[in-house]
Amino acid sequence: MSEETNVVYVGRKPTMSYVLAVITVFSGSNSKEVTLKARGQSITTAVDVAEIVRRKFLKELKLSKIIIGTEEIKREEGGTRNVSTMEITLTRG
Repeated sequence: MSEETNVVYVGRKPTMSYVLAVITVFSGSNSKEVTLKARGQSITTAVDVAEIVRRKFLKELKLSKIIIGTEEIKREEGGTRNVSTMEITLTRG
């Protein structure tokens, strides 16, 4: 199984869609960790997802690491712009 199957990309869907995705990955594949990846305005949704899963559904989960960074995105009209990124790794403990 590739490591990429344990990644949930957070975007514009409702928060509970991502909560369900995280729970599904943990229950379906017997995996030990799931990584939430988000950029820009979706970072707040990723934090909400991690907290909802940890506090309401899978209370044994721990935050094993949080990585923040910046990506340069090329604009169509030329130049670049910086977008914040975040990865939250939840581990079954």
